[in-house]
Amino acid sequence: MAKKSASPYSGLPPRAFWRSGVQERSPLDPGDIYTPRFPVTRDMKIATAGSCFAQHVGRALRGAGLDVLDAEPLPAAVDDATANKYGYRLYSARYGNIYTARQLRQLWEEANGEFTPAEPVWEHKGRYFDALRPSVEPEGLPDVEAVRGHRAGHLRAVMEAYSAADLFVFTFGLTEAWIHTETGTVYPTAPGTIAGQFDPERWSFKNYDVVEILEDFETFRSALKTVNPNVKFLITVSPVPLTATASGQHVEVATCYSKSVLRAVCGMLLERHDDIDYFPSFELITSLNARGVYYEPNQRNVSSQGVNTAMSTFLNAHGLTPKNPSAKEDTDEGEEVVCEEILLEAFAR
Repeated sequence: MAKKSASPYSGLPPRAFWRSGVQERSPLDPGDIYTPRFPVTRDMKIATAGSCFAQHVGRALRGAGLDVLDAEPLPAAVDDATANKYGYRLYSARYGNIYTARQLRQLWEEANGEFTPAEPVWEHKGRYFDALRPSVEPEGLPDVEAVRGHRAGHLRAVMEAYSAADLFVFTFGLTEAWIHTETGTVYPTAPGTIAGQFDPERWSFKNYDVVEILEDFETFRSALKTVNPNVKFLITVSPVPLTATASGQHVEVATCYSKSVLRAVCGMLLERHDDIDYFPSFELITSLNARGVYYEPNQRNVSSQGVNTAMSTFLNAHGLTPKNPSAKEDTDEGEEVVCEEILLEAFAR
């Protein structure tokens, strides 16, 4: 007869208890926070997408010598600051920040010819912008046809990168977005912030819930696996709070809702699919153990120390050489990390 245990908690590892897992941990020690579900190796081809924090992930993986795909490259002679300004070297294709799961699903369906976005071109001062990624051409293009031509090439690059990936890395960033009311087309920025004009008769604020976000990522995963059946997924939640909210709530309350919803979705995806792993960068950066030092003085941007700690934790867990932890990574907006997140800001002032 099997011996009965005094409690189902008896014999659990120290990481399972708050006292040993957090309270007794040294300040800034990430501890045993992450156990990989499957290995990430140097022979994997990796595609990256998501909110601005995902740029840190991609940079750290490249710095460790992993094969991060870039389907829209620039010559090496072009410096990073110039490349980043025009949306290059940020992700595996030049789509800029993808803040929501709906935006990711929509991009893939458009690349496959299954979706046509409403009002895909916006105008500002006689220049024309790709409404689905308006920040990648800061000065715009001369005409509508130029925008359409650029986008056609971009969609081919998305197909190329995602179809070739062994690992797809996505950072969930936001639940809030602006959509075309009639069709549901979602945009990374609100019309009128970079280009276009805001008309309340045509545009609506949308705050996606758990059910919607889960369905969007599940749909994207299934669709991608039809053309790339062996791809695995690594998901994270961005620890960067909202710049502003149009929800009517205080921005801290809105941030808590958004991150809670996204974290819940990640937990559900992890439980449902063996080919999905979750890296707790959100928990590491926001931990009480960090005493707030993983954020810049504005209490929003993640500090270089926070980025290095998170990515060193990830790389070490996979037996990979981390980026030099003493090397400062510039996280100022507009510099190495393009984190504009102005989709709500203009309407919150």
